[in-house]
Amino acid sequence: MITRRAAFLSLPFVFAAARSLAQGAASALPVPQPPALPQDMALKAVLDAAAELEPLKVVLVSRGGEMLAERAFNGRSSNASSNIKSASKSIVSCLVGIAIDKGLLEGPDQKIAPILKADLPQNPDPRIHEITIGHLLSMQAGLGRMSGPNYGRWVASRNWVRFALAQPFDDDPGGGMLYSTASTHLLSAILTRVGRKSTLALAREWLAPVEGFRIGAWDRDPQGIYLGGNQMAMTARSLLAFGELYRNGGKTKSGVQVVSKNWVDQSWTLRTNSRFSGDGYGYGWFLRNIDGEEVKFGWGYGGQMLYVIPSLDLTVVMTSDDSGPSARNGYRDDLHDLLGGIIGVVRQALNSHP
Repeated sequence: MITRRAAFLSLPFVFAAARSLAQGAASALPVPQPPALPQDMALKAVLDAAAELEPLKVVLVSRGGEMLAERAFNGRSSNASSNIKSASKSIVSCLVGIAIDKGLLEGPDQKIAPILKADLPQNPDPRIHEITIGHLLSMQAGLGRMSGPNYGRWVASRNWVRFALAQPFDDDPGGGMLYSTASTHLLSAILTRVGRKSTLALAREWLAPVEGFRIGAWDRDPQGIYLGGNQMAMTARSLLAFGELYRNGGKTKSGVQVVSKNWVDQSWTLRTNSRFSGDGYGYGWFLRNIDGEEVKFGWGYGGQMLYVIPSLDLTVVMTSDDSGPSARNGYRDDLHDLLGGIIGVVRQALNSHP
């Protein structure tokens, strides 16, 4: 086993080598080329290389609803639940879309202050009345961030909704992206109030038609509101089922329209960009080009990844140990490279058998 740091440095090349094996080695010389590996063997080569990523737990690869590969790593089980962390923000976004479809919310331009008026601070900054549902979804509310170094003091407060709404503004509503779990928690509070049920109850009711989808344990705030955008337990297969719903335009395998295609499209429309990664961001989904394909993805701390690649009818889930970060140590980029290897194999198979 090579060291984890060595794996970080070498894996992009390993994934590229595995992809080259799948495609047949390229050469400028007029000599016969080795045949491409079958797709299953090529995917195996890419996933064998991924075993060097120590935090990696499970990888699932599905195309057009058919499972192409399922691998658990480092003694883990593919059926075990993981804390999907901020990948759950994509699920909260879906619930907001369903609430709009049902007429419980007016739409992304609806102001949040009238819904949360009982929790507004006394003499608030007038800009609080300009925050919309869409601003919360795209992390453009303008309120001080309650993620990263501020997360601990936020969840230690006695009322998370009031604490979040009382933060000073770091930007105007609709300004730059200020990634904050408090924004999706405010959405959870809004869903609880307009739906007259807990966010978990709404999720279980509204997403019940999605075969294989299930939310396990989920933390709540001191008032009993489920934590929008974090601390949600789910199996990799359950997360895959959710990704498949979006890949299929909001429909289940059996054709039930759970969330409108219009909402899927709105969620995947660029609204802003992360100041940390430069990735685009829509409504609860990151947007990035990987290996020449436009990828929509949910991302949770530690490396909990839900990727949807519409151009290839591809959905990929990766779960990881959640005890450490994934961005500043390069691990998230290794997962993107792993996805690039998977994309290359699938695209080659499609080109070989159109």
